Parts: sequence; structure tokens; C-alpha cells
Amino acid sequence: MMLKWKYLNKNWMPALTTIRWKHSLTNVNRHAFSKSYRGNDRSISLMCFKNSSRNIFISCSSLLQTESVEKGLILEPDEYVQNIFKGLKSQNRGSLARAITLIETSNPRKKVQAKALLNLTLHDQKMVAVHSMKGPPTFRIGLSGPPGAGKSTFIETFGKFLTERDHRVAVLAVDPSSSRSGGSLLGDKTRMPELSKDMNAYIRASPSRGTLGGVTRTTNEAILVCEAAGYDIILIETIGVGQTEFVVADMVDMFCLLIPPAGGDELQGIKKGIVEVADLVVVNKCDGDLVNAARNIQSEYMSALKFIRKVNLNWSPEVLRISSLTKEGIPALWDKMCEFRQIVSGTGDLDRKRADQKKIWMWNYIRDNIMDLFRSHPVVKEKIALMEERVSHGVLTPGDAADLLMKDFIKEYVVEDTAS
Repeated sequence: MMLKWKYLNKNWMPALTTIRWKHSLTNVNRHAFSKSYRGNDRSISLMCFKNSSRNIFISCSSLLQTESVEKGLILEPDEYVQNIFKGLKSQNRGSLARAITLIETSNPRKKVQAKALLNLTLHDQKMVAVHSMKGPPTFRIGLSGPPGAGKSTFIETFGKFLTERDHRVAVLAVDPSSSRSGGSLLGDKTRMPELSKDMNAYIRASPSRGTLGGVTRTTNEAILVCEAAGYDIILIETIGVGQTEFVVADMVDMFCLLIPPAGGDELQGIKKGIVEVADLVVVNKCDGDLVNAARNIQSEYMSALKFIRKVNLNWSPEVLRISSLTKEGIPALWDKMCEFRQIVSGTGDLDRKRADQKKIWMWNYIRDNIMDLFRSHPVVKEKIALMEERVSHGVLTPGDAADLLMKDFIKEYVVEDTAS
């Protein structure tokens, strides 16, 4: 059998723990084979399987996974974590609730357990991806918009529409946290009474805890465990956002902007920025006396989108009108979402997008953890109050005070590095 192994380029192949690759052959004598590949000091084992249409599907699993475990980069799960993961795989709602609570915790010991659970979940997701040649089996949809756009009411209607068509829907709703008390109302479920009772739906409200962009610090992880629990449609509802708050676009497959039928002047704040990353613009509340206003806004946004550079060359964003109250336009909206999914899956854009999102996820972790590390540093912690006082009295500029604190923070690590 002649197989062009040069396609398994050593410049990118060893960097992946698991990939999917398809190669069509005309003459295949064996139904399965295995081969070892070595490049950049990493070995990769290949398993190849032939189907009836003479297509070759190759599952590649490198030793990076084993190497990471040996070096302590991947944590071994304890019994509690294993039980939660088993519950997720058996689609137990209680296990899903415990899993999300675990990844949202700030307790250091439980954070370690959360990382072990995520490692299990990620590995399982990769194995599912290997056997799914049609792209990811789940669909992540981000829903954002200004306050009063009707996001929760739309999710109630749209979620029921999906569960009636045998989909399992997970809703991750983000609730704003108080800047004074730090508390959150977490009342999104009250707007979704029917969906809350649906056994094919799961709704989880989480506090933003001061995180900007309309999402929480752990939304990515919550998406992952919902998928592990068997939910194929993940809806992420952000808090009411404005012009530049579209972090959720870096977490989902499709980003939908929901807007209310309102005057043009009221929407100027979100026309630039968030619209540029939207895959679909949805004008909600198109019913009753607001029908004409909804049509006007639809025309206005259709004109605006003509002057915006497309995020995806294979897809042109559209503007649709719906009514969450009368359910008008909901089937057409879902058809358009399915069309988008089919296009980006077929071109490979969806796989690439999810891979890029993991990199963004990593850097967000670094940014957040560095801030936590800085604030908890003993010397910095001791001097923060003094520096804040001097800044407030004009003795030091904010920049000078920040530089002094950074020097104290970095000094310790420079000394340790020199000593070693």
C-alpha cells in the first residue's frame, strides 16, 4: 500500500496529541495497519482504518500525552474526580452541577481537582473528535446584546424549539455581580420556566465576579463539561453588553448578536465593535406595534454590514427578524444556524477556530493568574495600601506607584533565578 507519509509533516504533526486525517486511496489491500513516526524527538503511533468507500481514516496519538503525565504537567484524577467524570458520561445532571461548581471554586485544593477533571474531559473530547469525521459533534452558540434585547426570553423559546427536535440543550447564563457586595441575583431561570422543567435541557446561572466581556472566568470549562455530559447544543447567554464587550465570540462556534427594535440613536453604542464579530444579527421582539421598528432596524443593520470586513471568507453575516413571543422566525433562524455550521465544518474552519480558541483560553489563564499572583505577593500585599494612599494624595503618579510595586514583585524572582 502506498500512502504519502510526507503529509504528516514533522513541523506540525508532533505538536498535536490527537488529530484526524483523511486520505482517499484506490488500491488498499489491508483493512487496518499501524505505523510509527518520529520527528522533533517525539514519536507518534498511527492507526489506520478503511471503510467501504475506500477512505482511510488515521488516528494519531503522540507520546506528548504520556510525556506530560510523567513530568507532572497532567494531574492524575482522584476518586472524587473519577466519580464526577463517570457521572458526566452517564449524563447525570447532579454530576454536571458538581462539575461546574468544582471548576468555579477558588479553593486551592479543589482547583487541583478541577484541573484533573478538565484533563479527563479534554482527552475524552479528543477521542470523540477522532471518530467524528464530520467535525465536532456539538454546536456552541454565543448570544449577546444590549440590556433589554430579550435574550432570556429568546432562549426559553429557542431552547424548547430545539428540545422538541431531540436536541439536548445546555444554557450557561451569566449574571452581573454587584461591585459593592460581590453578590449576584442569578435570576435568569425565572424567565425560562418551561425550559427549566425540560429534562433535555440544563440551565446554569453563574456570577460574572467582575470579569469583563459579559462572561465568567470559567465559561470555557463549563462548556467543556456540558459537552461531556451529552449536551449537543450549548447556548451561552452573556450579561447586557456594549460596544467592545464580545469576549464570548472567542468561546463559541457561532456568535449571534440580539438587538431590540429601537431608534437608531439608541443603538449607536454597539454598532461598531461587537457587530464586526457577529456571525448573525437577530432583531428580536418583532411583534405587535414593534413590527415596523424591527423592519427599519433590520434594513439599517443590513446596510451597516456591507461596510464591515467579513470575519469568515466563507460566510456573510445576515440580519434576521424574530419574535420570541409568537415564535415567528425561529425555524428560519435555526435553518440559518445549521447552514453556517455545515459551511464552516465542511471547510475545516470550525476545527481551526476551536484550536485557536484554546490558545486564547491559555493566555487568558496566564493573565488572570498573574494578577492573582501579584496581589497575593507578600511584599506587594504589604505595600499596596501605602502606595494607594500616596497616589490618592498626589505624592506619586499611578504609573510610578505601579512601577515600584512591579519592581518589588519581580525582584524576588530575579534573585531566585540568579541563585539557581
